[in-house]
Amino acid sequence: MRKLLVLALVGLVAQLIDGSLGMAYGLTSSTLLLVVGVAPAAASASVHLAEIGTTLAAGVAHWRFGNVDWRVVTRIALPGAIGAFAGATLLSSISTESAAPWMAAILFTLGAYLLVRFARPLRTGRAGGRLRGRFLGPLGLVAGFVDATGGGGWGPVATPALLVSGRMEPRKVIGSVDTAEFVVAGAASVGFLIGLGTEGFLLPTVVALLIGGLIAAPLAAWLVRIVPAQLLGAAVGGVIVLSNARTLIRSAGLDGPLRPTLYALLAVGWLTALVFAVRALRRTRRARATVATATTTAATAATAATATTTVATATAATLATATTTVAGASAVSQPAPFRPGAVVSGVAVAGAVGDGTPAGLTVVGTPAPR
Repeated sequence: MRKLLVLALVGLVAQLIDGSLGMAYGLTSSTLLLVVGVAPAAASASVHLAEIGTTLAAGVAHWRFGNVDWRVVTRIALPGAIGAFAGATLLSSISTESAAPWMAAILFTLGAYLLVRFARPLRTGRAGGRLRGRFLGPLGLVAGFVDATGGGGWGPVATPALLVSGRMEPRKVIGSVDTAEFVVAGAASVGFLIGLGTEGFLLPTVVALLIGGLIAAPLAAWLVRIVPAQLLGAAVGGVIVLSNARTLIRSAGLDGPLRPTLYALLAVGWLTALVFAVRALRRTRRARATVATATTTAATAATAATATTTVATATAATLATATTTVAGASAVSQPAPFRPGAVVSGVAVAGAVGDGTPAGLTVVGTPAPR
């Protein structure tokens, strides 16, 4: 029972990492299963069978959120399935003694790749154009083969390649790769079933990994908003490197004082990668803060200019209205010219000068009734 709880915890941690980085579920699960003594072929077979459930749940979630590019999915899933089936068949045909260093070497290489990738600033720019089938097909084939033979590698191979191309949004890269992995995991499971039979799958291990992964799936969305992917990727890469280095050193027969020296060098490299990852994260945050400040300043300037224009327009309109009112009032208050013979309040105008001003007023009488 304790072992199943540990395996469920392994599946939970692996799914949290995969949900945050878009990769490393199989990579992390297989590494931890090898550490506890599971045979390489059985570890890869069990992980891929559990991935059928976790990738199905992840694919449905990504589809509902609009994170899936179905054109990319169809062009990498089918070649990936072919590569995964071939890799599973190959791994099933070799002995455990031969498979252990092979699988450890693949996992070690992928872990080192994670260290290098996340020690540098992550690319966020996006280029124009669409990804071509002649790029997606071979990518899916290689990623599927590495995934089956190494117990993981679909995400670490496919996701960075699509991100580096710069032709897809990061969220669609992760969503499309996770969705296509459902087909890849199914093909790998069929290959292991043919090569190993039903006894090659450790069903309690599969169930434990699946339960842990399903529990972690909704938590991964929260984790990705809390823990920076830069630091998480470098940390996971170091764990994978150190864990698989033990198998490689043992297979090479390196004993004595050389073993702790190698571990110390790997630890220094891991620490260096973490330092570079922190520096890259700080540079990225400063750049984002600078862009945000510039955007805010531009918006403030635009608002001030709009307000100034509004005030100027209102002032001009007010002055124009006031001028028109004053002119109208002056015109109304000026006395109208008197015409000779006119009767004003019973007063007759006897004569007028040329400008209409009365020259003299003579009382004639009251106006005659009409």
